[in-house]
Amino acid sequence: MEKKKWGNAPEGGEIFRYTISNASGSYFVSMNYGANLLELHVPDRDGRLDDVVLGFEDLDSYFVNDPCFGCLVAPYANRIGNASFTLGGKTYELDPNENGHNTLHSGYHGLHHKMWAMTAFTDRSITYTIQKEHLECGFPGNVLLSVTYTLTDDNVFSIHYHATTDRDTVFNPTNHSYFNLGGQASGPALDAMIQLDADYYTPTDDEQIPDGRLEKVDGTPMDFRQPRRLGDDIKNYDFEAIRIGHGYDHNFVLKTKRGTVSPVGSMTDSKTGRKMEIWTDLPGIQVYSGNYVIDCPKGKGGVNYEPYVGVAFETQFFPNAVNIPSFEQPILRAGTAFDSTTEYHFTTF
Repeated sequence: MEKKKWGNAPEGGEIFRYTISNASGSYFVSMNYGANLLELHVPDRDGRLDDVVLGFEDLDSYFVNDPCFGCLVAPYANRIGNASFTLGGKTYELDPNENGHNTLHSGYHGLHHKMWAMTAFTDRSITYTIQKEHLECGFPGNVLLSVTYTLTDDNVFSIHYHATTDRDTVFNPTNHSYFNLGGQASGPALDAMIQLDADYYTPTDDEQIPDGRLEKVDGTPMDFRQPRRLGDDIKNYDFEAIRIGHGYDHNFVLKTKRGTVSPVGSMTDSKTGRKMEIWTDLPGIQVYSGNYVIDCPKGKGGVNYEPYVGVAFETQFFPNAVNIPSFEQPILRAGTAFDSTTEYHFTTF
């Protein structure tokens, strides 16, 4: 592991960049501010390494990071309608940081804007840990959360979450990295081929809040059961879900089983020959095509990012699940542990 100081956090504390490499020379870079993934370098079909995740050129941009580049979003990813939920007969009020009355990605002060401790490392992995206090971000429970990033010698990048709480709470972490298999500086990813093993998605209202419905993907722009070019229907605003999301920003219903990590989809780039398979044990995946990546600070290497320059595959519980009993519930009980793994398998063709 290589360690290099990058700067200081606004609230105090030194920020370090940590680099982990594997036997073939692939490597990733992360930092202890937000447990943020900064870089991920994997080979193309000719063995050339390139960084396949989006990120900023400078540290200060990560202190705002509206697109959530590389963020470890916690304690609760995605949207919660009316910025509130009820658990154990008590209603909890959250930050209304989207449209003035909904919560997105844990509100104004999610853990991706906090200092984490680097608590363990090996020659292939690094672990970050943080303590969320009771009612921090509005969520109950003193939650101890760790995330471990691992890069195996066969180019599997793994994210493992572990959390415990001293009282019942809701918990729904994700990683918000945007992938572009042509390389982060290669421009829009519209030619990427996307495949998802999902027969249903969760439609939303005009503010992207699901109401409990499941819609079949059959015959719609949401059908990725066979590989489909990302750009084919990304501006098909005649389809309501695409109009609402201004492109893809939707939760797909996976066929997973908690505790069993299995393949759920893939992304391929024909120019470089890179393929990324996505594995998880979580019930949903939010596919976001970077529709609002507009006028953001400079990307790595001074690149000007634009809409559709990368795709986030956010494995998680369904959006607004805390308010929809028919959805699988993201409840973490006192005295139990949350464990979940998401993997990105990189190969070439």
